[in-house]
Amino acid sequence: MLPLSDSTIRASFVNATRKELNDLALPTGLDEIDWTKLDYLGWRDRKNPRRAFVVIPVDGSPVGVMLRQAEATPRTRAQCSWCRDVHLPNDVVFFSARRSGAGGRNGNTVGTLVCAEFECSANVRKTPPVAYIGFDVDAARSERIESLRMRAAGFAAEVLQGD
Repeated sequence: MLPLSDSTIRASFVNATRKELNDLALPTGLDEIDWTKLDYLGWRDRKNPRRAFVVIPVDGSPVGVMLRQAEATPRTRAQCSWCRDVHLPNDVVFFSARRSGAGGRNGNTVGTLVCAEFECSANVRKTPPVAYIGFDVDAARSERIESLRMRAAGFAAEVLQGD
């Protein structure tokens, strides 16, 4: 992922109002982030823990999406829709996002199950277990990284549809 500045992050949001953008608290330590190990930037709002933000590269441009965590929690251990890690060390929660444009103003939303603290990039970079003799661990890791990027970008594209 390419490094993002404060102004680039704020300008990237497609489903937030001006007031919400003015109240936006950027993640702490933005200057210290290792962008080479991220496939998207995600963080929770420090003032409102049920609100979160992600900035996802879509066709080379950052797309910011404001998320709202559901009140209810899954009854069973859920699998993250983005990293699809079956050995998750963390919780997975349901987030919804208003669609952009007229659809969002009409109340249309899309939802997804995502790692609660947005650890997907770290999860897909873990060494996968050897499935069989001759299993290419590096190729499997690369495939997981690319799949995460595609699923996250697909979610952002759904938000952008606005319908």
